[in-house]
Amino acid sequence: MKKTDLKSLSVTELQERVRDEKATLQKLRFTQVVSAVENPMRIRETRREVARTMTELNARLRQTPNA
Repeated sequence: MKKTDLKSLSVTELQERVRDEKATLQKLRFTQVVSAVENPMRIRETRREVARTMTELNARLRQTPNA
């Protein structure tokens, strides 16, 4: 997902996306330990997607005023 796509999502959608991507990453890592992963680059792509989403989420949370 591109940065422009992430900017269009709400904070709750970003949080849900981070949760889903982390779960996917965990499954891929477990699969890699047990047997060969079909596409090892998928682990790197997923890790980077988590980082992109977390960066956008943290930027949004820093912009909101603390109550």
